Formats: sequence, structure tokens, C-alpha cells
Amino acid sequence: MYSNESIVLFYGTLLHFCTVGQITFESHADSCLYADVLIRQAAMYQDYMEQIPIPSSQGSVIPFTSWMGLGQSIKKLYGQPLHYLTNIILKQWDQMRIGSEDEYRRLDDIIHPCKAEATIWLMEQVHRQASSHLHLANLWKKDPMHNGFVDSIFPTL
Repeated sequence: MYSNESIVLFYGTLLHFCTVGQITFESHADSCLYADVLIRQAAMYQDYMEQIPIPSSQGSVIPFTSWMGLGQSIKKLYGQPLHYLTNIILKQWDQMRIGSEDEYRRLDDIIHPCKAEATIWLMEQVHRQASSHLHLANLWKKDPMHNGFVDSIFPTL
């Protein structure tokens, strides 16, 4: 992995910058090693997720009250992880409902369960097949708790 380091004098303070790939870190020398590790982890994760096939048919109608709840049910029913980016979007969709007039209404009364599941699988296919590991590494750099959204389900490929 290409690494570029520079030291800049900024208002009397020396700042150390390290760029690995497209990710720039400001801190001590260990940051270059951390950036390299993060990029490698993201590349391995993305390579693994690309290999998992999207189910060709739906198992059953899944009742759900939240997007994250539907995601959990899908993971259990199909024995597959959902991509980090999918998990983040499901969380955001649940947060979007806060304060709406339908906030406490069951989500499967608003959106048909089959359409909701199909939406998740379509989004999952995009994330598995068309996401850059560098984009993932950059997001993970900004979110020290990213492992909370990386599923620990390992299907047999």
C-alpha cells in the first residue's frame, strides 16, 4: 500500500500527516500502520461479502416493527450477514421515524413486509457488489464503533 508522510508547521505546532491510499490521518507515526491495517481489513471484508450470494427467493412474510428488527429477522432466517453499509442505513431509517406521526405505528402496517425485504436485499446487493474497500475504511476511520455494525455471521460459501 502506498504511504506518504509529511510534517507541517501549523501555528507553531508540528503536525504529522500520513496518507495511505486515499485516507489521511493526523496524529503520531502509528497512524500509518493503523491506516494500512484498516484498509486491509476493509478489503478482506468487502472481498468476503462479495462472495456471499443474495437469496434468489424470499423465505416467508416477516412481520416487523422497525427496519433494524427486520434486518435481524432476515439474518436469522437466511443465516447471512448484512453488509456494514446496509446495517447503517437500516439504523438511519429507524432514526428518521423519530418524531413522525407514524413513529409508534408498526412498520409492517406502513410498508408490506415483502416489499420491505426486497428493498433490503436490493440494497444489500449494491453494497456487496459495488462498494469500495477504501470508502469502507474511510467510514470506519471516522467511526471507532464500526464493529458494532459488522455482523458476525459466517455462512458456508
